[in-house]
Amino acid sequence: MSRKFFGTDGIRGEVGQFPITPDFVLKLGWAAGCVFAREGRSMILIGKDTRISGYMFESALEAGLSAAGVDVLLTGPMPTPAIAYLTRTFRANAGIVISASHNVYSDNGIKFFSGDGTKLPDSVEQAIEAQMDLAMTTVPSAELGKARRVDDAAGRYIEFCKGTLNNNLSLKGLRVVLDCANGATYHVAPKVLEELGAEVIEIGSSPNGVNINEGCGATAPARLQKVVMAEQADLGIALDGDGDRLILVDHAGEVVDGDEILYIIAGAWQSQGVMQGGVVGTLMSNLGLEQALERMGLPFVRAKVGDRYVLEQLQAHEWLLGGESSGHIVCGNLTTTGDGLVAALQILKAICDTGQSLAELKAGMHKMPQQMINVAMPVRVDVMQQPSVVEAVSDVEATLGTRGRVLLRPSGTEPVVRVMVEGEGAGEVDTLCRQLAQNVENALGELASK
Repeated sequence: MSRKFFGTDGIRGEVGQFPITPDFVLKLGWAAGCVFAREGRSMILIGKDTRISGYMFESALEAGLSAAGVDVLLTGPMPTPAIAYLTRTFRANAGIVISASHNVYSDNGIKFFSGDGTKLPDSVEQAIEAQMDLAMTTVPSAELGKARRVDDAAGRYIEFCKGTLNNNLSLKGLRVVLDCANGATYHVAPKVLEELGAEVIEIGSSPNGVNINEGCGATAPARLQKVVMAEQADLGIALDGDGDRLILVDHAGEVVDGDEILYIIAGAWQSQGVMQGGVVGTLMSNLGLEQALERMGLPFVRAKVGDRYVLEQLQAHEWLLGGESSGHIVCGNLTTTGDGLVAALQILKAICDTGQSLAELKAGMHKMPQQMINVAMPVRVDVMQQPSVVEAVSDVEATLGTRGRVLLRPSGTEPVVRVMVEGEGAGEVDTLCRQLAQNVENALGELASK
């Protein structure tokens, strides 16, 4: 059964445009409540980021769940990984996050966690969508769900994050610039680092409902780079709007992405003897990560782009560490989902344990130049079935040999084909990527004109 509403990470879109409307979210809450209530009296926990529309959708979900006879716990603004954690600790049947992650404030979305703090199984998502086709009803008044606020949600998550490190580890002496993207971590991340002893310089920690991810956070680290340099900090930490992504900046102002973060954590875990198996990346992971892990004797597997697919591969191989170049890092021995703050703490622990700077820790991985061009797709086709594209790809691969790779990937969210070339020389990579993108554009243009 194909999904009508759920994507790889819940339901997301522009506020006021279907399906991100109050009436749809009201019925979605009711439908989800009906599905979970089949197992008896249920309780669902709801969190959100700092978008102004979160108030509206929180109320809509609460009403829909109550109408289905489901009790509701409301945490207010909390990071996505915190909701996964709190869902488990409260023994809730499910958790719901109202967030569009790294998107602009005018977008929003709904994502679900199971009672185990993991992504919902496909069967449950399909059951919710099937329930959406039915007319909405309300249980008798005596059976309506009750709602209450969780006053200590932030404190619980702060203690959880601190508990992922040894009790005797102190961050005293570290000067850290922390960018919370004016998002869901604004009131928890600074406290975690400060209570562990770090000197914290905060930016992006004054949300007003419309400034989430605006020129700040993991998707826009330029300001963080400037502040790290100006403050002579040891490093900078950038989280995204809902706290599941992490990008770092070293003392020299250089960005450290998700691939490099995976490399550092893998090395630290290997030296500590806690590494289990290998590392899961994605089709977009830099070839330099794969090569560095090979030198360490660690296997590496590429999943499709998307945290859902990274988690699937981790479970299939029974490994612990995986993530994406964008900074979505899963530490499977500590969390059930990507957690930017928990991953950052693992990096800070590596710095403290080794006495090395962030720049020194990443030095063992050489990132290969990588270029990506988005080519508009006027018609939805499999471009790799077009003879001219197959020939063009073969030519580029022959030129690169074992020194690089080529990837053509249709976007799951936009009508474009992502053309990526990776190799040893930046100039060569740029030229080859432009040539290949032009070939793809020509092939798609010919198909559109037929």
